[in-house]
This record gives sequence, structure tokens and C-alpha cells, in this order.
Amino acid sequence: MQLSELRDYLDTLLDAPRLKDYCPNGLQVEGRAEVARVLCGVTASQALLDHAVAGGYDAVFVHHGYFWKGEDGRICGIRRQRLRTLLANDVSLFAYHLPLDVHPELGNNAQLAQVMGWQAEGRFADQDLGWIGRVAPPQGAVGASVLAREIAHRLGRLPLLVGDGERVVRRVAWCTGGAQGYFEQAILAGADVFVSGEISEQTVHLARESGVPYIAAGHHATERYGARAIAAHLSALPGLTADFVDLDNPV
Repeated sequence: MQLSELRDYLDTLLDAPRLKDYCPNGLQVEGRAEVARVLCGVTASQALLDHAVAGGYDAVFVHHGYFWKGEDGRICGIRRQRLRTLLANDVSLFAYHLPLDVHPELGNNAQLAQVMGWQAEGRFADQDLGWIGRVAPPQGAVGASVLAREIAHRLGRLPLLVGDGERVVRRVAWCTGGAQGYFEQAILAGADVFVSGEISEQTVHLARESGVPYIAAGHHATERYGARAIAAHLSALPGLTADFVDLDNPV
């Protein structure tokens, strides 16, 4: 497949121009013109790039790429080494941040719901980034502490639950990654619990004072599944092979 063809396909698939974001979405670093093999991962770390080079991949697809708003733009140190790895080996880098969060089937929120068995019913927060729905039948309702244990079991990472662990949860709201800032909007949307990746100091007080518990399930842990879904999707295209690698990250 031509690199330009893959670029256009991914931009259309993920509706990249629609969302206002903190970084450029799409092709961030241009490599060779022909793409046969794509390596998908969460973050364009040096470890992922080295894995791509060693495996002979033509392109890398990630959720967390480069050129974030407000960053120092100088190409020095770690940034220089990462870009040098891509450019010296003619490997392209695709990065989709919010577009990969919100895609209705392949996105991080949709995939987390699939992993957990949650039934999505609606959206909330800026640009419809937050999702809300019901815990899966046959339970219909479950205690917040029980839900936290189920998250630990399915994600393979112990989450942090703050607030009322005995709260009965029928409606769960979630937004993967660092979305703790949407907690109040989740409460207003009628959630019995809010699940995201990270937690801030003020999140604890909001959970205690509102009566709505908060579960921090891990930024990386909640955002592994979009890139994995993209790898499966791309592998179904003619002439293209894609693999997903989950590099260890404890957060």
C-alpha cells in the first residue's frame, strides 16, 4: 500500500479533522513510500521505535505521538534520538490522539466497554469524549468495590477506588486516559461511578463529597485497546500486515 493511501484511509476512518486536539493527528513523520507492515502501540517511545526497526516495520501507529501543544519544539536529547530512529530507518509515524479515543467501534472508550462488557447508552463532556452506559447483565447492578475488582481482573492492573465503595452502580461513565477533569460532568450525566485512567488531588474530594466513587484504572491500562483494534483492522486490508505490541507501563 502507498503511504499516501494509508494516510488518507486512516484520516477518513478516524475522522481526524473533526476534533480539536492538543497535537497534530495523522502522519507525523514521513518514511518510505510503500507500506506493507505496521506496528501499533500506545506511545511512540524509544522502545517501541526500536521494536519497529528490529522487526522490519515500515510504519508505526500510536495513540500518543509527538509535537504536543506547549512543548519545547527544539530537536534535542530524547526527541532527537526518537526522530533520528524514524528518519534514519525510513519509518513513518502515525499518531491519533482524541480521534482514537472517540471512534465508535475501534476507539479506546468503545474497546474498554467491550473488554468490560459495559453497554454504552450515550456521550457527555467536550466533543462527546465521555461515554456513559450500564454495567453488563446479568448483574444489572454491582457495588463500586466489586466493579473495581472486576476492572483489576480484566485489565490486569489494580485500580485505585476513592469514595463510597458500597455505592450501587447501575450507570457507569468512563473516559480512558487522563480524563479526571470530566468527573463533574459525569456526575451531572447521572453516573453512579466514573472510571478513567489517572487521578488528581482534587478528584478525591469530589468523590467523597458527591457520593459518586471514582476509579483510576491506569492511563496505559485503559488505552491499550484502541491501538490493538486498529492493528486487527489494518491486517484485514489487502497487502497490509499490522501487529500490536503492549510494552510494559505501570501507570
